[in-house]
Amino acid sequence: MFGSIINGKEYNDSKNTKDVLNPYTGEKEAEIALASKEEFEQAVTNSFDTFHNTMKEMPAHERSDILRKTADLMEERTDEFAETITKEAGKPIAFSQGEVQRAIQVLRFASEEAKHISGEVVPMDAAIDGDGRLGLVKHIPLGVVAAITPFNFPLNLSLHKIAPAIAAGNTVIFKPAEKTPVSAYKLVQLFQEAGLPDGVLNLLMGTGDIGEALVNSDQVHKISFTGSLPVGRSIRESAGFKKVTLELGSNSPNIIFDDANISEAVDLLVKGSFAFSGQVCISAQRIYVQKSVYDQFLEQFIAKTKNLKVGNPAEKDTDIGPMIDEKEAERAKQWIDDAVENGAKVEVGGNREGTVLRPAIMTNVKRNMKVIAEEVFAPIVSVIPFDSEEDAIAYSNDSIYGLQAGVFTKGLDRALRVADKLEMGGVWINEISTYRQDNHPYGGVKQSGVGKEGVKYAVQDMTETKFIGFKLKDAGKK
Repeated sequence: MFGSIINGKEYNDSKNTKDVLNPYTGEKEAEIALASKEEFEQAVTNSFDTFHNTMKEMPAHERSDILRKTADLMEERTDEFAETITKEAGKPIAFSQGEVQRAIQVLRFASEEAKHISGEVVPMDAAIDGDGRLGLVKHIPLGVVAAITPFNFPLNLSLHKIAPAIAAGNTVIFKPAEKTPVSAYKLVQLFQEAGLPDGVLNLLMGTGDIGEALVNSDQVHKISFTGSLPVGRSIRESAGFKKVTLELGSNSPNIIFDDANISEAVDLLVKGSFAFSGQVCISAQRIYVQKSVYDQFLEQFIAKTKNLKVGNPAEKDTDIGPMIDEKEAERAKQWIDDAVENGAKVEVGGNREGTVLRPAIMTNVKRNMKVIAEEVFAPIVSVIPFDSEEDAIAYSNDSIYGLQAGVFTKGLDRALRVADKLEMGGVWINEISTYRQDNHPYGGVKQSGVGKEGVKYAVQDMTETKFIGFKLKDAGKK
């Protein structure tokens, strides 16, 4: 039984429990004890008190050391964490190994960033009557940060919230996805082993009710959430004056121009469309291909997709494993069927076997179909021809979302021009929309979210800007 961890103590005797199932086998992997109302209140109060009594006084070098030690411990246990992710999320083991490596990197980025939080001197004499005055700007921690995380990257996305929060000097209440809580539990234990004081990182096992209560708590100062658009919208409406970072949905476009390296684009987009069964916020969902190379691209894309190995995620050579549960696989299959009924064509894949949906390539899709207009979050991609650069830009921007895009072209002028016109938080040139490094600013526009992640940028958003002004002894004298 895995329970909440509050002020260093585990609470696992709740009668209200939930099973954690292996998405591929359907077998029970673990059981969690859901937090009670009393445990929730204790976690919030303890996080608030720990911030004021402990974390505000912890020097940057200590925060940095703890983050670095946590990274070192995780590196020693890479296989254990990867196996945990594969068992509870169904992620193919090779991709789970990659997630752990990225998580280690995030911790090390945060360790360095903790030592680089600085302010500035304001030139007060730039203003009339500013002579003889000194202005200082400091960046101070917010207080209690609530980290509400999804199932698809249970380790790395959690650390994109937790590590910057600690680096900045905050305390954290961590509410992980109920489908992938064991990774979260082990992560909190690792921080404890690295020397993080009790109460700096409190773990609450639970469902959406816990997240809602965190949003409404007066003792929580910031909400950092990754998840669905409806939940994100509700958080934004309820958060009041709290700071919020919302990483929400996308239906990422990728544009292939006629001067692109087609074989390279195909190789990248097979991975970018179907990695982790498309359950990635920036998964390539719409591929727009210039008409003169459309047939060439599609033929190669279908052939490469057919070569993907679908099956047991615990096997090292598996490319595609299950979706997170059968309900999601059924939903995705229904979206395919709805599109076909309205004239779309499935070029390959689309068959469902329990939680496994075979990678599907669709053509002849229309802009109002769910597989185009909404976030599919499944191994489904649509390939669509276009005539002109203007058409490609218009099609790509025709969405409520704007998280990240990929553009494939050899023309520098075209690359810069298109990137400027795409309504996205990020644009990659000759790289898939699905690619993300952990040190660049990451976040969307429109209904894809609010705020930025990427360690440096998250740290900035987890502080307040404080001005301190001095009137010096001879101020105003000429």
